[in-house]
Amino acid sequence: MFPNDFILFLQIILVLFITPGTPRIVIITYSMNYGVKKCIWTALGDVSANIIQATLVIFFIGSFLSDNPAILNSLKWLGIFYLTYLAYDIYYSKPSNISSKNINEKSFFSFFKDGFLVAGTSPKAWMFFPFIFPQFINFNENYIIQFLILITTYIILDFISLIAYASLANKLILLIKTNPKIINTISACVILIIAIIIAFTQKF
Repeated sequence: MFPNDFILFLQIILVLFITPGTPRIVIITYSMNYGVKKCIWTALGDVSANIIQATLVIFFIGSFLSDNPAILNSLKWLGIFYLTYLAYDIYYSKPSNISSKNINEKSFFSFFKDGFLVAGTSPKAWMFFPFIFPQFINFNENYIIQFLILITTYIILDFISLIAYASLANKLILLIKTNPKIINTISACVILIIAIIIAFTQKF
């Protein structure tokens, strides 16, 4: 009942998590502006979206999405619009004073929502689970147990990597405390570039 080639699966997702995609750019920015503890909620939003995506595409709508590229295309543009809004929000957010204990006001739900929507509107994630997970599941055995092992491993490592990014970013802010606005500008530009790349390269 153990997944096929589990070590290979670990290697694939570790490379995926090390690569600084959009969720990690958001985590880095939020860590520098609000602190690592607040980023836990963003990471929880991200992995919550992943659990829902994995469950839906594996057990319910995986083949439907593959047969209806228009839906994936709509999801792509929703993600692009949200990334554009997020870039705007990050750029104009007021960086926290590193020497002060006053943290910018932003609700826990808002952190969770941002993590959830960034991951939840990603067509890349919607396609990752139906294309990658089945390669490591033996459907002649108890595939539900195998799926639970894969998704639990994925979620734990994803969460750890997000918090690791947040912790590293929080330490690096000491190096740029003379101009804290620069990280917002860089992050906003990176997110906009990612949105543009998605718009022109992802075809369904």
